[in-house]
Amino acid sequence: MIDEKSIEEICSSTWEPLYRFIYYKVQNRQEAEDITQETYAKALAHFQKNNIKIDKHIGFLKTVSLNVLRDKWRKSKRQGKVIDIEAINPKEAAVEDPTEASAQKEMLQDALKILKEEHRTVIELRIIKGYSVAETAEIMNKQEGNIRVLQYRALQNLAAILKNND
Repeated sequence: MIDEKSIEEICSSTWEPLYRFIYYKVQNRQEAEDITQETYAKALAHFQKNNIKIDKHIGFLKTVSLNVLRDKWRKSKRQGKVIDIEAINPKEAAVEDPTEASAQKEMLQDALKILKEEHRTVIELRIIKGYSVAETAEIMNKQEGNIRVLQYRALQNLAAILKNND
C-alpha cells in the first residue's frame, strides 16, 4: 500500500512537468489544471489498488493524462457543443470584412491629402505615429499649445471632409 508521504513525494516531484505536458496539449489553463487533478486521482488510485511502486512515475502519469484527455475529447465530440443563439451578439461575432477596411483606409488617405500640409503633418505625427505633443512640437518647430490647437482644427477639418464624402 502506498503511504501518504510517498503520494506527496510523487505529486511534488511530478506536478510541474505533468502540468506543462497537459497544458501543451490543451492550451487552456483551467482545463490543464482539471486534467492534471483527474490524472493524479486515477493514477494514485491505481498505485494503491494494485500495490505497485513504479520507478518512472512521470511516464505513467503522462500516459494516464493522455487517456483522460482522449476520454474528454471523445465525450465532447459525442455531445457536440450547445450554442445559445439568443446570447450571440452579431457585432461581436461578425468577422471584419477586409475589403471594407481597405476601402475605409483609402477613403481616409484621400481625405488626408485634401487637408492643408500643416494639418496633415500634425495628424500623422500625433495620431498615426503616436508622438506626444512635446515631440510633435519639437519636430514641427512650434509651441505645444499651437500643436494642440492645430490638432483640434485638423481633426475637425478631417471629420468635415469625411462627412462630405459619405
